[in-house]
Amino acid sequence: FLTPCCARAASLGCISAHLPPPTALSVRSEHPTYKRPRVRTMAQHGVKKESALELSKLVDKGVRVRLNGGREVSGTLKGYDQMLNLVLDETIEYLRDPEDMSVVTDKTRSLGLIVCRGTAVTLVAPTHGMEEISNPFEQAPAEAE
Repeated sequence: FLTPCCARAASLGCISAHLPPPTALSVRSEHPTYKRPRVRTMAQHGVKKESALELSKLVDKGVRVRLNGGREVSGTLKGYDQMLNLVLDETIEYLRDPEDMSVVTDKTRSLGLIVCRGTAVTLVAPTHGMEEISNPFEQAPAEAE
């Protein structure tokens, strides 16, 4: 027996209109002898959750920060929070080349005390131990023979 709306749906090729629910299949979790596996948290295993970035080691030390859009600044890290908002003091911004905005130049400008919003931070690196090296993938110009 089909109601008028079921007959209309069936004529349009809809086979799921007003069908009875499928029979219940035996699912393991519904089986009387099934025991759910015990899930243990990292704390229960004795593993301390560590952050991928230990900013506490960098407080009151020099850091270089790359921001969305290619801006780069360096300064002394004074504070941070769980959202990666950073407070930098004695900050210097490295200006980009006006013709190629992806290239950071040696020109700088002083910004002083700033707050970097965490959503804009893409890289935080300590300045201690940083040095500029030549690009190993850059091809040397061929000499004229």
